[in-house]
Amino acid sequence: MIDIFFIRRNAPRWLILLIDLHISIFSILIAYFLRFNFTIPKEYLNSNDYSSLYWVLPLVLIIRFLSFIVSRVYAGIIRYTGTRDTERILIVIFSGTLILALINIISRFIAGTYIIPFSVLGIDFLSNVFLMVAFRLFVKAIYFEYSRNSKQRKNVIIYGISDIALITKRTLLKDADSNFKVVAFIDDEKSGAGKKLDGLNIFSSDKLLRLLEYYDVSILIFADKNINPDKKSHLIDICFEHGVKVLTLPDVNSWINGELSIRQIRKFKIEDLLERPPIKLDEEKIKRDTLNKVILVTGAAGSIGSEMVKQLLRFNPQKIIIFDQAETPLYELELELREKYHFDRFEIVIGNIANDYRIRKVFESFKPAVVYHAAAYKHVPMMENNPAEAVRANVLGTKIVADLSLEFGVNKFVMISTDKAVNPTNVMGASKRIAEIYTQSLNSKKKTKYITTRFGNVLGSNGSVINRFRKQIEKGGPVTVTHPEITRYFMTIPEACQLVLEAGAMGSGGEIFVFDMGKSVKIAEMAKKMIQLSGLEIGKDIQISFTGLRVGEKLYEELLNDKENTMPTHHPKIMIGKVKKYNFEEVSIEINELINMIPNHDNFEIVRKMKEIVPEFISQNSDYEVIDFELKNGG
Repeated sequence: MIDIFFIRRNAPRWLILLIDLHISIFSILIAYFLRFNFTIPKEYLNSNDYSSLYWVLPLVLIIRFLSFIVSRVYAGIIRYTGTRDTERILIVIFSGTLILALINIISRFIAGTYIIPFSVLGIDFLSNVFLMVAFRLFVKAIYFEYSRNSKQRKNVIIYGISDIALITKRTLLKDADSNFKVVAFIDDEKSGAGKKLDGLNIFSSDKLLRLLEYYDVSILIFADKNINPDKKSHLIDICFEHGVKVLTLPDVNSWINGELSIRQIRKFKIEDLLERPPIKLDEEKIKRDTLNKVILVTGAAGSIGSEMVKQLLRFNPQKIIIFDQAETPLYELELELREKYHFDRFEIVIGNIANDYRIRKVFESFKPAVVYHAAAYKHVPMMENNPAEAVRANVLGTKIVADLSLEFGVNKFVMISTDKAVNPTNVMGASKRIAEIYTQSLNSKKKTKYITTRFGNVLGSNGSVINRFRKQIEKGGPVTVTHPEITRYFMTIPEACQLVLEAGAMGSGGEIFVFDMGKSVKIAEMAKKMIQLSGLEIGKDIQISFTGLRVGEKLYEELLNDKENTMPTHHPKIMIGKVKKYNFEEVSIEINELINMIPNHDNFEIVRKMKEIVPEFISQNSDYEVIDFELKNGG
């Protein structure tokens, strides 16, 4: 075992100073030998001549000693030597050489000769810098090697052959504590297979299985964000089968001071696995709606609402009115907008959308040109037990904001709805469907364009199953899934908000825009993936428990009901749902009757009325199924 004390611990400063002084003496001697072709003239060896080495060596030693003491160049920890240490050495040696040069010039004026030839000073400067830096790098290399050999190495494969992949490899290499060893790069580009990158072989990703076994790989790092999602999922599955940990990189914009830190290389999240290629937006159309306009976002403190606010920033609105009743999230959003985005053209308004007076004051004070209506109650079991509040927030609240939009001449009202409004099986979905019906019928007034956007679950949103699973995994389980076969559509928050902006820009009024949610995902499979991504083993480290469907919950969601179909738009991810048209006067009467039932809090009467307005609302796993039975049998 290597037993060098400057490897085991920080070397004493006096030792580093002593070594630096020896390097300086050796450097000046080398300079003389190189200058005179390894045959030093006799006059430089004559002790009676003040320019001889007998006097030069002590002089150099004194000057270097003083410059080292003043600069404390010996005080740094050698194993952490970096660019700044090299710069300091360069400056200190140059300063010492400059002093020797001044002494030389003074000697010339006084004695008529130079003490040290200037050519020797030049060579000494270069060799001294080189030797002192080389010594530190040599010690650093020995320390790294010693540290790595004292631990078990973790063999790593990096996916990608870009500059970022190369930076990742070098970041791992320079961190002694990680003990990572990159053994290969893999990529899907056939042009790269068989070549080398930074001395390592590049393989096709199809050979991953063989590489995992051959190199005994512990970790796969994805350094390429543009990988096909299906391919990514396939490679991750291979890693899971062989107990290989999967890591990924943060966005380049979040690197610390523009540099990748090993601490930023993080575990894969389920969001990373389900994310899709970036959406191309028609930014010119969106700008026409938002540029120098006042925008109102309701529910702006929620996951969708807050992301809508952030997405709107780049379209340069005159002002954004941020409306919500959640005080703390509003405060946090305010700080983020000011500190992270350096944006201050906004107004925070606390209030309830079901408060007609409060909303009216917002319209009177700010006169918004566009309204993005994201405020709503969304939790299915909560609303199933509180139908009066579901109607108050989702129906009455929407009606108040929509009516005021018409009254104050808003250009566009964009409502954010849900796939649970299609063939609803619960109170929440039915309340959102009623809100859709009202805003659609209101479009007949022709003064304001009313547009509805409909999509499924959003990854990472407040109350999302993803967040619930994550907390359960952190606590050691069990991870609870309602049913082995339950499926849901998922979309990332930024993706959903970008599509809302695009749909709002293209809408001419009265449409329900349906988003392409991709493939339906089995919740049980998602839970398994999240457990595996956390580095845990199902059945050994953590359990999955099936609890049964919750009230109002159905096995799968739909984006259109059986009687509807869609028409394409210019955007491949946005379709227009062909839905039934409603008469505004008839709808208003029915909805006003429903709203008038709120104060009585008679849950069954409220739900019965909701079913009359939305005949396709059939309750599941709910006490309200009895109403369906009565309606079916003419009760």
